[in-house]
Amino acid sequence: MNAQAERTWGDGLRPYLEKAPLAALALGVSSGFPYAMIGATLTTRLAQSGIDKKTVTAFSLAFLVYNLKFLWAWIVDGVRLPGIGRLGQRVSWLLIAGVLVIAAVTHLALIDPQADIAATALAAILVGAAGATFDIVIDAYRIEILEPRQLGVGAGMSQYGWRIGSAGAGALALVIAARSGWSLAYLACASFALPAMIAALVVGEPERRHVVAERKGLPALLEAIWRPFVQFFARPGALVILAFILIHKIGDTLANLTFRLLFDDLKFSNDEIAFYDVGLGFWAYLIGIFAGGILYARMGLKRSVLLALVLMAVSNLSFAGLAAAGHSNVGMAGAIGFENFASGFGGVAVVAYFSALCDLRFTAAQYALISAAASILGRIVTGTTAGALIEWMGYVNFYLFTTVIALPGVLLFWWMSHTGMIDRSIGSAGTAGDGDVRQEGSI
Repeated sequence: MNAQAERTWGDGLRPYLEKAPLAALALGVSSGFPYAMIGATLTTRLAQSGIDKKTVTAFSLAFLVYNLKFLWAWIVDGVRLPGIGRLGQRVSWLLIAGVLVIAAVTHLALIDPQADIAATALAAILVGAAGATFDIVIDAYRIEILEPRQLGVGAGMSQYGWRIGSAGAGALALVIAARSGWSLAYLACASFALPAMIAALVVGEPERRHVVAERKGLPALLEAIWRPFVQFFARPGALVILAFILIHKIGDTLANLTFRLLFDDLKFSNDEIAFYDVGLGFWAYLIGIFAGGILYARMGLKRSVLLALVLMAVSNLSFAGLAAAGHSNVGMAGAIGFENFASGFGGVAVVAYFSALCDLRFTAAQYALISAAASILGRIVTGTTAGALIEWMGYVNFYLFTTVIALPGVLLFWWMSHTGMIDRSIGSAGTAGDGDVRQEGSI
């Protein structure tokens, strides 16, 4: 990490053109679009269908499927798919998961929320399950094709791709829905699953993951389930690290999924939302990622993550200002710009740290645990209380509240940095070493 801090500005830019980071860009595109389909886009669709706020915010519970993905992530590490498995463990799972996402989004496209809200909820959960499985494979594949020195750059490119996928699908859905209806909009967006599938076929199996032994049967099955978690929790300070993962993003998550409700109540049109939230937000996010990649290279992991946490906490204040100002295009531009810059910056630093925590023998299972834990508290709080909190305290006080509850995560990371816990927590994915990693227990 000291070596990273000493790199020049030019060194920070050059790795973005390397093969693995470019593949991470394509992976991010496909990772981002299912999130948009059951996130802001579905929120707008439900709000325009006349669904009440409490029901709309309750739909964020569909994201809980993402938070439970660690329960089946071991399958991606340990189960070889018949037939297509000859393409490689990661490649074959990427292709199958991509097909499942396309099918789930198509199913959601064909349901009318006004006619059957329960069927819509089930369809959203299916998109979440398929998207979560897609994410499991994408995250593992991204970490394994990147060298340790590329983790920051790869995280940045993945975040670039994620925003292209989520914003692109979101904008496309809004534009098509305004002209041809929501069903056609969702069907068109299903094509965003293709970039990751194509990248997997072009790049092939990661060299850092090399299966050298296969064992079958119940013992191998059980070992594939428990070993990733035992290895993670055997590290010094593992419970403190898990606590940080759980709370670091709670304020940001609670606020983020309510933005479209705010825009709808402030009477912003679809075109205004598309221009500011999707368009301007997209470019602010890209600038944030660019700044994050450069500063990560110069500041190192610990200082860049701490700065990112502070920016993400403070960014919620901009939406309190927008809520107080009312329907203001300037206010919306400022709030969206600050929020997306902070999110882009944080995506580079925080994702790089979480990626470095993984052991290359259990990449899928461990990163699924980490990424699921990173937002589960925010998801539960958002789905169960966000709408009621807004109705009780109003938007301004709500966004002030989300800023306050983000501060414990900032303070905990500062303490972890000063006690050396961050350095001791890094796994084999974050250290240089032999690329031939033994993966036992395939079934």
